Amino acid sequence: MVRRIIQALTALLYNIHLKGFITGRIYQGSLKKVCVPGLNCYSCPGAVGSCPIGSLQSSINAVKYKVSLYVAGLLILFGSILGRFICGWACPFGLVQEVLHKIPSPKLRKKPVFGVLKYGKYVILAVFVLLLPALYSLQKGVTIPAFCKYICPAGTLEAGIPLIALNESLRYTIGWLFYWKMLLLTAMVLSAVFIYRPFCRFVCPLGAIYAMFNSTAIFGLKVDSAKCTHCGICTGACKVDIHPFETPNDPECVRCGDCIKACPHSALKFSSVYTGTPCTSRNVTQSK
Repeated sequence: MVRRIIQALTALLYNIHLKGFITGRIYQGSLKKVCVPGLNCYSCPGAVGSCPIGSLQSSINAVKYKVSLYVAGLLILFGSILGRFICGWACPFGLVQEVLHKIPSPKLRKKPVFGVLKYGKYVILAVFVLLLPALYSLQKGVTIPAFCKYICPAGTLEAGIPLIALNESLRYTIGWLFYWKMLLLTAMVLSAVFIYRPFCRFVCPLGAIYAMFNSTAIFGLKVDSAKCTHCGICTGACKVDIHPFETPNDPECVRCGDCIKACPHSALKFSSVYTGTPCTSRNVTQSK
């Protein structure tokens, strides 16, 4: 319940320019120079900050002359302190997917293909966020936000649909690209009903960046090997199908805390300074 409240408050804070949802105009004040930690579209009528992925693509502009380190520095800062805690607690599109997943339906879990699909977000990060903008910048002198333009379903939901609904003139500009992105959004919405946070797990390049820091972030998940009995209850509670007692800070862990609530021995907890140790069978033998 606490996490859900924080997720909702974060979404509101990211998009506190409520006037934009009435006028259909994007906020362009000084706060837009600052990136928010989670994925939130720059063009959302209510957005008061910049999306880190959109900003990262823009920072590659004129890459043959210079590369802006401001956005990269912020991402390193956020990642090294919190890792994917941001995904689980401060991402509006993550909240949308979790709400959709509550719709009664068969749930798909522990599928072998998920082990392959999880690498998709790293491919998208490399190709659409870094490579294509860089190549376009080298050829044209300006960059192209390839991920935002061709893929991002969060941008379609938060910006594309509201802006078209609020601005009649924009409706006449709708073309194949908008329909393509609506198709991607529809696919993601439907899959979220059956799969827990599919965008975060298989597509999101921001999740890929934070995942690289998950095992070394200052704030993480700690296992008390003296209390852990290797029962596996935490694994059963984990919706991203990892083993919290073995890999408490797996790159796929979004720090939702479900494993902590499920553990009957209170062997898992969040730690302000990460000192987590995997609970091995040796640990269990010694604790007994």
